[in-house]
Amino acid sequence: MRIFADRLVEHLAKQWHHCFMLFGNEPLFVQESRDGIVKHAKQLGFEEHHRFSIDNSLDWNEVYDCTQALSLFSSKQIIELSVPESGINAGTAKHLAEIAPQLHDDIVLIITGTKLTRAQESAKWFKALNACLVSCNTPDIKQLPQWVMRRCRANNLAPDGEAVQLLCQWHEGNLFALSQSLEKLGLLYPDGQLNLIRVQESLSRHNHFTVFHWVDALLEGKPKRAHRILTQLESEGVEATILLRTIQKELTQLSKMQQMLKQSSIREVFDKFRIWQNKKPLYSAALNRLTPEKLHQAIQLLTAIEVQVKTQYDLSPWPYLQQLTLNLSSADNSLSLQP
Repeated sequence: MRIFADRLVEHLAKQWHHCFMLFGNEPLFVQESRDGIVKHAKQLGFEEHHRFSIDNSLDWNEVYDCTQALSLFSSKQIIELSVPESGINAGTAKHLAEIAPQLHDDIVLIITGTKLTRAQESAKWFKALNACLVSCNTPDIKQLPQWVMRRCRANNLAPDGEAVQLLCQWHEGNLFALSQSLEKLGLLYPDGQLNLIRVQESLSRHNHFTVFHWVDALLEGKPKRAHRILTQLESEGVEATILLRTIQKELTQLSKMQQMLKQSSIREVFDKFRIWQNKKPLYSAALNRLTPEKLHQAIQLLTAIEVQVKTQYDLSPWPYLQQLTLNLSSADNSLSLQP
């Protein structure tokens, strides 16, 4: 069973599971989901709490020992397993498969991590655990306003449209800060009414962008957003070479996809390149907007920027990265710079 993090509390009131898997790239959702499950478990009489980090030093026998205790002789137990950034490898999968048959009514197993592949969701160990999978991924830019509005209501706040937009812009990629900001706004304005002026006067920017936000804006064709993200990445001291390597991979893939489209359908192309469902609209927009000529020009400009970064240390690559951003994200590619 798969549910979204914002539906977990409602789900727990109706159904309990022996195993919960909390996976996603949003730390706030993982933490709040974990806290909600632990709280509910304690209400059900789960008193003992064991936490393990999956790494080379983990003694799995300690985990197995926890599964052997029954409530006749001990308290019901919460067992937490924290998966590293690298994800679940073959060794860990083997141990999880061995633990699965040992789960019983006196144990709740909580597994947390950042990524879980489709192949892993189809694996024997995953099916054996029969877990409730809680999706803890960060809302994208289109979903974020709705999430902010729901979060405001939960905090007895009533923002207008401009306030919601500003909260999204100032906190994108940093939902921990957004949660704290809403608590602050609730204290400052007991009436709960939020408008643009109140938010501006009370808060400062807390948004956090990654190179992947920039790439998504380029693919989708959002020049203003792409420019804003790139400007912040520069101010945060992100290495230009990281952006160059990332966009180089995307441009190469787009070029190959364009070639394949001459003989195949868009569906076949997406299947071939294993494009995730939520990314398909972005790649569709890019393939419709970027002609082979525009893409070739972008690759040439990218190559020139890379040469400059490696040979002309006294020149900043960021103005040229801004030009590349404009060329890739804008429908009008009439402007062109060569470094």
